[in-house]
Amino acid sequence: MVTYYKNYDTGGFFDEYFTDDGSPRPGASLLLKRIEDLPRGELLRRQKATEARLFQMGVTFTVYGEDEGTERIFPFDIIPRVIEPGEWDVLERGLKQRIYALNLFIDDVYNDRKILKDGVVPEELLMSSKVYRPQCVGFRPPRGIWCHIAGTDLVRNGDGAYYVLEDNLRSPSGVSYVLENREVLKRTFPKLFEDLQIRPVDNYPNRLRDTLGYVAPKGVYSPNVVLLTPGIYNSAYFEHSYLAQQMGIELVEGSDLVVSGGYVFMKTTRGLQKVDVIYRRIDDDFLDPLTFRPDSLLGVPGIMDVYKAGNVALVNAIGTGIADDKIIYAYVPEIIKYYTGEEPILPNVPTYVCSRESDRAYVLENLKDLVVKPANESGGYGILIGPKSTKATREKFRKLILSDPRNYIAQPTLSLSRVPVLAGDRFEGRHVDFRPYILYGEDIYVMPGGLTRVALKKGSLVVNSSQGGGSKDTWVLRDIP
Repeated sequence: MVTYYKNYDTGGFFDEYFTDDGSPRPGASLLLKRIEDLPRGELLRRQKATEARLFQMGVTFTVYGEDEGTERIFPFDIIPRVIEPGEWDVLERGLKQRIYALNLFIDDVYNDRKILKDGVVPEELLMSSKVYRPQCVGFRPPRGIWCHIAGTDLVRNGDGAYYVLEDNLRSPSGVSYVLENREVLKRTFPKLFEDLQIRPVDNYPNRLRDTLGYVAPKGVYSPNVVLLTPGIYNSAYFEHSYLAQQMGIELVEGSDLVVSGGYVFMKTTRGLQKVDVIYRRIDDDFLDPLTFRPDSLLGVPGIMDVYKAGNVALVNAIGTGIADDKIIYAYVPEIIKYYTGEEPILPNVPTYVCSRESDRAYVLENLKDLVVKPANESGGYGILIGPKSTKATREKFRKLILSDPRNYIAQPTLSLSRVPVLAGDRFEGRHVDFRPYILYGEDIYVMPGGLTRVALKKGSLVVNSSQGGGSKDTWVLRDIP
């Protein structure tokens, strides 16, 4: 028998498996016992077999801006993250509350603007956002839902509480890895899945398909649904093709679609076929060259007019990005209170908005202690991590903030929780975050699980796959065994 966690050191961080005195947490106890019962070398053998399986399945992502080998296998660690039932109940309720309020916010800012008139969110911040779409003013999408699919990034701090790090409402990616991770881990630990009451995630594609069908144009009872991808060079192309295949819908590119007579059609070998719902994984800017960027070759000319006429549904709705601008994020607690009259169930990470003079002064004085983020970047790019930065980098960010304060927020450096990873014949702690996925259709559904991203590099706080991060399966338990 191998004692994988003998001398395991939590390092003073909140550990998802162990308490400060080294005792297993209740949700992890049985899993740890089963792992300890495996023959010597068996866990490592299963890790390698899992990696080989993911390689055969082509579970990849693409890294932009590198000269060689831009397509990579997504790293995976065999030790799952475990979430106990009581914790999940809070997360689920908090995520539903958040997406409900954010949808009301988007609808309000493009229509009545009550929240702006009441001064809860400064109008100048909204109007200066790069993702605000004046083309959507006065528009309401089918069923009044703007954001149908969301991925909300959460972190657990040293106090053991979950905090919302950011909202991803435009094209949240990664759910395909959740489904594939679960598939391979069920093969890796079949007995454990019998012993532990792990909530399933594999009905997500059906839920997603139902969500898409729910927002079909009026009078369409058997909608033709497609997934629109930018193409094979997009970083999430694997996910696009995977989800289309899982839902049994066509994967199309812009050149496969055409607007004619006020409708959108798909080109097929049997002629044109009307399309009713489009799950688009193309940003607003590139979706319609007649309305947005005229140089876009990815989109469909004229699709915006069809959309506004109500003859096709787009998921997520155009203009949704206004609610995940990182500056607007700072106001989400007030947004929740304004629309629901409730206190936020999930708190934000404390955030300094650099367009506020007092916040900006504090940020500039404390750059070495803060994480600075631009408003609309993703993938961990364009970020300053103060404690790990050089004087030259801090000076660069000082100038960036002063030249465009609207574009920056800052947050304290968090003490992210850790989960054990397999390091040979022992466990080592690594920092993680968590992205659960939410669907808003006939009702609001939170998939019981999500993408746990792990900073595989020892000591690193960066979990993004494009910068060396990997993933873990996430097990939400029905009960403590």
